[in-house]
Amino acid sequence: MQVIFYRFIKMTVVKPKSGSLQHALNLLPPTLNWINNEFVTGRGSNLDVVYKGTGNVVMSSKQANADDVDVAVKSAKTAFQDFKKLPASSRSELLLKAASLLESKLSDFAHLECLDTGKPFYEAEIDMGTGIECLKLIGGILQDYHGNHYDMNGSFAYTTREPLGVVGAIGPWNYPLQTACWKIAPALACGNTVVYKPSEYTPLTTLALASLFKEAGLPSGVLNIVSGGGSIGSLISNHEDVSKVSFTGSVPTGKRVMEACSHDLKKVTLELGGKSPLIVFDDANLRNAVSTALNANFFSQGAVCSNGTRVFVHRDIADEFTKQFVERTKKLRIGDPMAASTQVGATICKMQYDKILNYIDLARKEGATVLCGGESVTPEDPNLKDGLYFAPTVLGDCRDDMTCVKEEIFGPVASVLVFDTEEEVIARANDSLFGLSAGLCTNNLSRAYRVMSQLEAGHCNINTYNMFPPQLPFGGFKMSGFGRELGSECLNYYSQTKSVYVETGDPWCPFD
Repeated sequence: MQVIFYRFIKMTVVKPKSGSLQHALNLLPPTLNWINNEFVTGRGSNLDVVYKGTGNVVMSSKQANADDVDVAVKSAKTAFQDFKKLPASSRSELLLKAASLLESKLSDFAHLECLDTGKPFYEAEIDMGTGIECLKLIGGILQDYHGNHYDMNGSFAYTTREPLGVVGAIGPWNYPLQTACWKIAPALACGNTVVYKPSEYTPLTTLALASLFKEAGLPSGVLNIVSGGGSIGSLISNHEDVSKVSFTGSVPTGKRVMEACSHDLKKVTLELGGKSPLIVFDDANLRNAVSTALNANFFSQGAVCSNGTRVFVHRDIADEFTKQFVERTKKLRIGDPMAASTQVGATICKMQYDKILNYIDLARKEGATVLCGGESVTPEDPNLKDGLYFAPTVLGDCRDDMTCVKEEIFGPVASVLVFDTEEEVIARANDSLFGLSAGLCTNNLSRAYRVMSQLEAGHCNINTYNMFPPQLPFGGFKMSGFGRELGSECLNYYSQTKSVYVETGDPWCPFD
């Protein structure tokens, strides 16, 4: 299997290869917190890092507590006073140097990401590539990001873009390194300092990234990492010295972050859940449409917020599409995340695993048919017996009112729905609380433009899915959040505008 990701203008094809668990274990950090450019032992309870492939604990260290968060924020606040004065060219150089270092250590980082997330090694390599491209893009465009000059009939005015201060960032467990780059790069580019909380399930590559930034020359205190559960995110969101919070995760947690930030009117960026539609019209290339549906549902064990899990298929091709979709889904290889042949890895934790199983049980009770998957899998390798593996699942006979169609499962579960008309499927696709992504497959260019203009989603694909070139802003409509990651637009969410009017003559005054 070959997967494509963007490398600026051209696309690079990544061929699967195997990783080494021992190599990953050799890269474990000494502790799970990073403050003032050094690893720090937290003062909270123990946090176990588990290799998702085997279920074995590979590292245990103290997570942060309230005192650690306070030290991290105060360190960032102190560092901000000098870092905000650093010229844009110097900040750009830091980001580009970090990108170069990450590229040179791509394999090491991919090993840690595979260990941390349980996703296949080839996917982890791709994720490192997307992180690198984000750093390159933001570092490359930074010097062209500035205010404007206005001629005022002899006088003049200008605007500047200025940093916010300390940015608190809270990352998810499905794309740890990628999301860290998406948040840290624009924050630093605009002259802010950062306190970042990775998911307690996947802290490793974010810590390695912080160490890499130090190697790139980032001053002490500018980037700090505090590990722990939801209470640590709450401490960051409520801290009086944090000026902005950027959060990626679930809608309920996003609401709590927003509520915490409302008390002192912190700026907020939220990238939340999704239940996105993928529409397959009757004129689509059928094999390509099935490939698109696979890409829309089964990367990262289905734990992708943008996934097109509501697969709407025109009635005239529904039987043949579903047949091919099921056949190809059954062939996906489940197993050791480090193995080159693996296409589907291990589920992140028991809680998420049970959640997926519960959704499948409920789907059956509500009338859906499990066409394939829908059950746990035990790989042949005895070393993997304690990992949590779940078969990629396709559900048929689905209705719009089913729970599996309405709610985000965050697992490898696709629901196939049949439609008859364009107007009907647009209305059904938009009938959701979410609006993160959407996709459609058709060979009719006019239809593609017409339908896409009516879909209520922030990031969309035509004749492909889950493609996120770093030049394009990424974010959602409706309850999928607000604000944007990536592209030049993301810099607007990490800076603020100052307007200045300069009088070159005598000031006008009616009071003389």
